[in-house]
Amino acid sequence: MNARHPAILDAFAERFAAAHTALVIIDMQNDFCVDGYAASAAGRPLAAAQGIIPSIARLLAAAREAGVLVCHVGFWTLPDHGSDSGPWLAQRRRSTYASDRIAIADTHGAAFVDALAPLGGELQIRKHRYSAFKGTDLDMLLRAQGIRSVVTTGVSTNVCVESTLREAFELGYYLCVPRDGCASWDASLHAATLRNVEARFGIVGDVDGLTEVWRSPASAPSPLSRKDAAR
Repeated sequence: MNARHPAILDAFAERFAAAHTALVIIDMQNDFCVDGYAASAAGRPLAAAQGIIPSIARLLAAAREAGVLVCHVGFWTLPDHGSDSGPWLAQRRRSTYASDRIAIADTHGAAFVDALAPLGGELQIRKHRYSAFKGTDLDMLLRAQGIRSVVTTGVSTNVCVESTLREAFELGYYLCVPRDGCASWDASLHAATLRNVEARFGIVGDVDGLTEVWRSPASAPSPLSRKDAAR
């Protein structure tokens, strides 16, 4: 039997070309990012989360212009603990700067921040756990669109972003994490996740590098739609 060596997209520009890349924006919601909402009420410092909003907005604008698939992921807690298991609730109540009343479904706290609000036609995923893939149809929707590479942004780097990127890698996607497109309340935990990404899961990049790739004519989607290309 002949050994089969899978093809690899080596060059950064090829790996994260607009035609087959998804920008995944994680938990950039009022409860996690805006003063006076749930995270700040729990004592979480929000400067880092607020500081990445302009960077993600620039990346989002470039993605929209280039035809990159955009996916907005939001935490979604059902009322009366409808989405909480015992172990999940126990850990939420002992976690740092956390709340078991965060991002309650259909509340203003669960809405995406205004600067990053979804446009019509962009994917919106509601999740009940840290990973954007856990218990959602995100993987199916990405594959249906012919996506091969994922760029993860948002908060918190060491929790929901890391949980999502780990699962993306194990599901077979190329991965990039822009260091200036994600944040944590703890800079050391943010840095530890980025080191872990470089060691095992993907590439740590930056917003400028990705926008440069997406603005290149070679990166643009062909006239053939992603759906047709994925068939």
